[in-house]
Amino acid sequence: MTETGESATFALREHTADVAVEADATTLGGVFAAVADGMAAAMCDDVPASGDRHDVSVTAEGREALLFDYLDELIYERDVRSVLPVGNEARVSETAGGWQVAGTYRGVPLAEVDARDLKAVTYSEMDLSERATGWHAYVVFDV
Repeated sequence: MTETGESATFALREHTADVAVEADATTLGGVFAAVADGMAAAMCDDVPASGDRHDVSVTAEGREALLFDYLDELIYERDVRSVLPVGNEARVSETAGGWQVAGTYRGVPLAEVDARDLKAVTYSEMDLSERATGWHAYVVFDV
């Protein structure tokens, strides 16, 4: 889960025929959650307060692969559960074999929202970098 008092922001960016999310946060988990919230914002303008919380956990060999796999897992959750993952919380940790993200999201039923299709996360121009103020991410999504 994101740290208490976490400062995290995201912005949608135009990217040729696709859409990109740029995010900043004080922690690595915070930037993962902010990108996930940006991904949800790219799919839906108005999100109702409904929906149940669901757990999600992903492991990968590197941080960039972990971010890709985490976002891909949220798209999978959308498709399988028919929900829009919003209100994302994530905690990222290094493990003996690589990296792990453990988090939760609120799954708003797709029947309750007017959602645009977002097909996939891409590695195109992906940036996940540590900066003096925390973490920065830039992720392009195929629409």
